[in-house]
This record gives sequence, C-alpha cells and structure tokens, in this order.
Amino acid sequence: MEKLYYEKPYVKLFETEVAECRPDKDGKYLVRLSRTAFYPEGGGQPADTGTLGDALVTDVRECPEGIVHITDRPIPEKTVVTGTINWERRFSHMQNHSGEHLFSGVVHKHYGYDNIGFHMGKDEVTVDFNGPLTMEQAEEVEAEVNELIWQNIPVLETYPTKEELETLDYRSKKELSGQVRIIEFPGADICACCGTHVMTAGEIGLLKVTGVARYKGGVRVSLLCGRQALLDYSRKLNAVQGISVLLSAKPDSVVEAVTKLKEESLKKDSDLNRLTRQLLEWKTAEYPESDSPLLIIEDQLTPAQLRLFCTMLYEGKKGSIVLVCSGEEGLYQYAAGSSAFDMRALCHLLNERLNGRGGGSTLLAQGTFNASLKEIQKVFQEELYGGQNGIK
Repeated sequence: MEKLYYEKPYVKLFETEVAECRPDKDGKYLVRLSRTAFYPEGGGQPADTGTLGDALVTDVRECPEGIVHITDRPIPEKTVVTGTINWERRFSHMQNHSGEHLFSGVVHKHYGYDNIGFHMGKDEVTVDFNGPLTMEQAEEVEAEVNELIWQNIPVLETYPTKEELETLDYRSKKELSGQVRIIEFPGADICACCGTHVMTAGEIGLLKVTGVARYKGGVRVSLLCGRQALLDYSRKLNAVQGISVLLSAKPDSVVEAVTKLKEESLKKDSDLNRLTRQLLEWKTAEYPESDSPLLIIEDQLTPAQLRLFCTMLYEGKKGSIVLVCSGEEGLYQYAAGSSAFDMRALCHLLNERLNGRGGGSTLLAQGTFNASLKEIQKVFQEELYGGQNGIK
C-alpha cells in the first residue's frame, strides 16, 4: 500500500480505490485501500480520522494484512473514493510530535537521559525519561527548544542504508530491523521514528511544559505544542482573569491574593474549631453522670463534631453507652461510644435494624442510618434498655 502520509504528509484530500471492505464484530467496517494518507496509530501518535466518501473513519490500524481503516458504514469494493483527513487533528499531532523530538533531543544532549515513553493524548503530551528533572531544568530545556523553533531549523527525513545507520548516533526506544526512517533536527536531535512531522521547526509555533512529576525512578514531563499550547494558554488566562475579578486583584497578583485568602480561611477554621469544642464542652457539662444508655439528637453536626461530642460524653461518664445522631428525617449520621461495651458489636446490631452503614473500634463507631428519628429512638429503647443481644 502506498503510504501518502510519508510521501506527501501535507495532503488533505486524496483519491483511492477500495481493495477490501468487511464487517467487524462490533458493527464497524474494516476497509483496506490501494493507497492512504490516513496515519495509523503507532509510536505514541494517535491515528488520523476523517472520511472516505460518505463513511466516517474513526480509527486506523496497521495490521499484518496492511493498513486497516475503521469506518461507520460499508464502502463497495473496487470503487474509487475521496479520502479527507481531519487536518486540524493531524497538524496538531505533527506539531506535538515534532516538539517532543526537539524536547527529548535537548534533554538527551544536556543530561544523557533516554526517552522511554511517549503518549500523545487529547489534552496533553507526556514524555517519560529515565532520570530526574526539576521543573526549573525542564523550563530551561523548554527555552532552548523554543529558540530552535524560532530559528525555523529544517526537519529532515532520511532512510539510511544498514551501513550508513551503523555510523549514525541516533535515539531509538527499541532495537530496529528492516528499513529505518530517521527524523533529524540538525544540531538538536536525530531519532528513528515512524510518525508524521512538520517540515520546518517554525511550524511547531511554540512548546510549553505544563508539568513535571516523578515516574518509575525517572520523570514524566507533560507538554503542549502549537495550537494546543495556545488553546491551553487561553483557557488558563480566562481562569486567571476570572479569579482576579473575584478577588479584586490584578491577574499577576492572584497567587498572593489566594495565599492571603487561604491563611485567613485557616485562621477562621482554627477559631471555629476552638469555639465548637468549647460549645460541645458546655453541652457535655449539662448532662449528669449516669450508668444508663444516652441518646442525643443534635442539629447540623459534622462527622468530626459528632465523634468529638460522643467521645466527650462517654469519657465524661454521661452514659454507659452514648449514641449521638445528627441529620434530617430519613438520613442521620451517628457516633456511638462507650468505655465499657464493644461498639463494633453495637454498630453491627444498629446497622442491621436501622438500614445503616459504618464501623469503628471497640470504643467508638461511626456511620449513617437510613431511618426516621422515631425508628432510631425505638431501636435504641428496645436494644439498650431492653438488654437484648448481649449489649447490656
């Protein structure tokens, strides 16, 4: 099959003859052509999409029998059809793939690391290296790559002989056999590759590193090139401008504004926790010491506040078993505590009778009841005051 994506990588429309069309098991159709400009998925680059006549091409794969196009409808064999590439998608792949080569080449030049993984996703490109990089180091590589892009250095494609290949110092993630295709950015990178690329580096536009994370003993770098980088910048700029309006701060001062807001929020949370604890201590003091079970219903307590209040009550000997509930009719959060009885057993018992979920330790259990207040009071009265199931 003639591979136009190598011979004419900028072709958007082409004519071809349908050599074979057969149904697939999932309702799609597998189409082979006499020639194609559709790039099949491979080497970290996604497949092209587009149309063949009226049929949508949703995927392209390289199989033992040749390149297979996945379509949404059948195409009669021996007919000539026009193929149309989704060019915006393809060119974005070319920009990102070429940008990745430049970035990996510069990393290899300065640090000696190998590119051991490459994935071109919908929202970002990730490149895995077998050595550490900081964000500052990645940004230095980014700056050098962008200088090369703006110099508009050429992108060279060659098919060296076996003898020529042995003299080349080129990057490759695996051992290669047969004819090897070499993509070279003169002075920056030389790498074996089966993907599609721009003709000159300037077409990449720009490269932006968006993240660096430790990964399998090395590092995973996230980056974007060209149109995707511009769209990402636009989204983030809109977000920053929106935040600046909400905070009444200039866009370049939003970090300081958010930091101040966070500090104020942490202080308010600390003050609120202190006051809540004081309130619960006062509430606890209102209950006399008792050897009887104690059920308390409180409004608008968080799970953490429920746990704290219950602990204060049973440690203060306000009940042999303390059950504190908070919520709304039909759904209540609960905390059950005791210094004398196993709360895991009680939790299991109450959950069974009150359609509940939860668990805990021998001292304290916590969860939810899908039951009404009357049902909770009834079960509490029967099980704890009635002395059933060995709880009391």
